[in-house]
Amino acid sequence: MIILPAILIASFLLPGMPATTTTAPLTTGTPMPQLKGEFLTSREAVLPEAATGKVALVAIGFTYNSRFPVEAWISHFRKDYGTNPAVTFFEVPMIGGMARLGKWFIDSGMRSGTPKSDQENVITVYGGTDAWKARVGLKNADDACLLLLDGKGIVRWTHNGPFDEAAYKELTAQMTALQSGSGPSK
Repeated sequence: MIILPAILIASFLLPGMPATTTTAPLTTGTPMPQLKGEFLTSREAVLPEAATGKVALVAIGFTYNSRFPVEAWISHFRKDYGTNPAVTFFEVPMIGGMARLGKWFIDSGMRSGTPKSDQENVITVYGGTDAWKARVGLKNADDACLLLLDGKGIVRWTHNGPFDEAAYKELTAQMTALQSGSGPSK
């Protein structure tokens, strides 16, 4: 009878386990690797495909506390670009470890705290957190990880950290370059 509980536990843990391959660091000028999750509306979500044709800010958080810098970045971005139909954003809570067992409760809590109009902007991802932390060079798990994508899913700017005015100016400079069609600024 020990086998049945072990199989049940393994069925929860193994699907989200990252492959044991080396993860290349993410750099500007390269395509964003595929990141699969689920919108809060329960629809499957795949980045960068979900942003195709739009400039997108992807704000990834890896801990409960990282939600504060993620929300600060998104709040500023939304204020400046929220009405632009050629721009979008995604908040991506990445959840690993045993927390994956509470997926239904976690998603329900996020869903109840997120307006319906924003639920297609939140993508929960279960598993693969260590590989993504390495990929983005995250040093402090409570920081926000930010990726600015062009309309083709190419990474044009990255930043890890709390909200910072100087870094936000870098982001807006990249946005200006992308929206003017001149490409990313150097």
